Amino acid sequence: MSFQEIFILGWNLNFLMFILNFFLAMRVISYKTKEEIEEENLQLSHLKKEFDEYYPYRKHEVIITYIIPFTAFFRMSFRIIEMAFFFSKNVDTTMVDFMIYKYKTDINNAKNKLD
Repeated sequence: MSFQEIFILGWNLNFLMFILNFFLAMRVISYKTKEEIEEENLQLSHLKKEFDEYYPYRKHEVIITYIIPFTAFFRMSFRIIEMAFFFSKNVDTTMVDFMIYKYKTDINNAKNKLD
């Protein structure tokens, strides 16, 4: 297998994870009403602002992970496994609960590193 074939395989896997991520987002949104989505968005936007204070270059990091072969694939695979463990341990939770959990743990980790 040549380097070019390896890179193409890596980008295809990254694209697959992008599509899977998009599908999960659309699936979560389709089961909610407009009011529920607005309420959850308000809750997440406050956490996102605080998160952006501690990780200002996170958007660039995500873009780079989709450009580098295999990186987004491994990152998203790890996140999906993490979600599966979260949902198996916390019954009757939603994707928003997982997102809140991740934002809060990442923010707390950043605060602890600064102390």
